[in-house]
Amino acid sequence: MSAAIPSLSELANRLRASPGFAHKADIAAVVAALGVGGTGTVPVGDDCAALPDGDGHLLVAAEGFVNGFVAAEPWFAGWCGVMVNVSDIAAMGGRPLAVVDALWSCGEEQARPILDGLRAASAAYGVPIVGGHTNSRSDRPQLAVSIVGRAGPLLTSFDARPGERLMMAVDLRGRYHEPNPFFDAATAAPPERLRGDLALLPGLAEDGLCRAAKDISMAGTVGTALMLLECSGVGALIDVAAVPRPEDVPLDRWLLSFPSFGFLLSVAPEHEATVAAPFHARGLACATIGEVRQGSEVMLTDGTESVPLWDFADRPLIGCGTTGPLAEARS
Repeated sequence: MSAAIPSLSELANRLRASPGFAHKADIAAVVAALGVGGTGTVPVGDDCAALPDGDGHLLVAAEGFVNGFVAAEPWFAGWCGVMVNVSDIAAMGGRPLAVVDALWSCGEEQARPILDGLRAASAAYGVPIVGGHTNSRSDRPQLAVSIVGRAGPLLTSFDARPGERLMMAVDLRGRYHEPNPFFDAATAAPPERLRGDLALLPGLAEDGLCRAAKDISMAGTVGTALMLLECSGVGALIDVAAVPRPEDVPLDRWLLSFPSFGFLLSVAPEHEATVAAPFHARGLACATIGEVRQGSEVMLTDGTESVPLWDFADRPLIGCGTTGPLAEARS
């Protein structure tokens, strides 16, 4: 018996109550406690820090992984250490230069599959591992990975504008790592395809076709959209029926999934077709899933009805928007 299809209101409730949303809501307290506002080109809250460097920008990012995931899927965790970082660089319109890792384990044997995954992804994405930190006398496996990259013109989370179209680009040629929400379209893909797909993002920035983008993260498609919209100080109408997804995956699961290749773009209407074309040419899905709007409210629609999802004026998500107490502290 197939699962019941949730109503739009039920879907909005599930999204708000999801662990992915909760994890992103933790960001506000950390940023406030550190008192950081960003010393680069864009404020804190983006996929990478962007530091002016010559005629471009140096990009810096880092990812840490939940201990249970590292213990349950050590090889894939190692792979993800590289994969999620190169996605963050691409989301900023950049190209990766190198990664470093910090690895804890209870002995060399426990560390081996994590290292094998890191090495495999490093080779596939063409990004060298140039150093890091190792502790083989820990009581559990833990992993964090950092990356540096370079960009010319930036894609940021702070440049979506009312009237632009919210677009989603995603690779649907994959499978889940059950029972987790990780949709893997990368580990079995040819390396040249992985590299060419990621290169589309800096190409958009360099061609002036897009200013705002974000890598779809553990918050899923809608949660990542909220982060982008909050940073830009705008609202939106998101059409969940327009979201590209695998045919056999229920919508409520897909909206909370973490795809290995997935990006949200805020694009001027006159550039929609031009932006979508190179993704389609490479076998990737790319579709318009909403409209950026003036204001602080984000609505969901399925084409027949609309329901409120979030209002940043009442409840910030990551607290890194262009308005609110953290923005005031940066000014």
